[in-house]
Amino acid sequence: MAAGAGGLLAAAALLLAVAGPRPAPAELTDGNSEHLKREHSLMKPYQGAGSAAMPLWDFQGSTMVTSQYVRLTPDERSREGSIWNRVPCFLKDWELHVHFKIHGAGKKNLHGDGLALWYTQERLVPGPVFGSKDNFHGLAIFLDTYPNDEATERVFPYISAMVNNGSLTYDHSKDGRWTELAGCTADLRNQNHDTFLAIRYSRGRLTVMTDVEDKNEWKNCIDIAGVQLPTGYFFGASAGTGDLSDNHDIISMKLFQLMVEHPLEDETVDWTKIEPSVSLLKSPKDNVDDPTGNFRSGPLTGWKVFLLLLCALLGIIVCAVVGAVVFQKRQERNKRFY
Repeated sequence: MAAGAGGLLAAAALLLAVAGPRPAPAELTDGNSEHLKREHSLMKPYQGAGSAAMPLWDFQGSTMVTSQYVRLTPDERSREGSIWNRVPCFLKDWELHVHFKIHGAGKKNLHGDGLALWYTQERLVPGPVFGSKDNFHGLAIFLDTYPNDEATERVFPYISAMVNNGSLTYDHSKDGRWTELAGCTADLRNQNHDTFLAIRYSRGRLTVMTDVEDKNEWKNCIDIAGVQLPTGYFFGASAGTGDLSDNHDIISMKLFQLMVEHPLEDETVDWTKIEPSVSLLKSPKDNVDDPTGNFRSGPLTGWKVFLLLLCALLGIIVCAVVGAVVFQKRQERNKRFY
């Protein structure tokens, strides 16, 4: 059940010193303009055991903390788990790097359901969307490993993005296709190497990139402009299993502040009052997916057909009028020669 901002080549060295031994690919991050925010980050070594290991994080459901990872669900049926940061984020521009692992005994399509990463108003609310609340307020990135819609053209696992103001419902039977903004296929399950995902939000632009091929470089997945997200929401991760299952592990979540200049008029905006939204030329429901992760226009509805016929009729009338006028002018000009 429930897809690229430029950077500088100098990024790798600085981020390596701040974020750990793995060099940061330069395609996404700018080490000179980002700072690790420890109050919003989860990193090894975890201190103590259980909830004491993460004083700034809460977890619920089947979530289990070990010395090497936070397991949201074990490879067992009908389990749900989540982990949420206790501190609301008031950054306007940020980048989240997630080190995760999805693995289990199931092969082919005999595994599920997937993992979700959240930046939402609600926290610690269990629900049917990969172990968390439906009709949420904010942003969700879904790492869906099981196709519920047998007619889908997507190749799974599939990563997708959704922005919700509380009015939209995630449709599991269609794998969230009607509310998806964009997405991509990513071979992220049962890998023997580390798998990473980066979510960047800056000046209304949402970028999601993956590093799941053991190449130590980011690959573009989702890039959407016109995204409006308020400040004061919470970061979290959740996962769920149904009749099929997997281990869903979070190894680290590192949040970086991006130092970005904003227009002067932004200073007067109360960023906590912004409603989550996306400025699109068409609704996500008008999109249908294709195997490449891109979108093409959906099937024509009756209303669209009517508009097209009306435009065609008006075009014919205009051409007929213009033709008649031209013909009449020619006739009058010819008469003057006799």
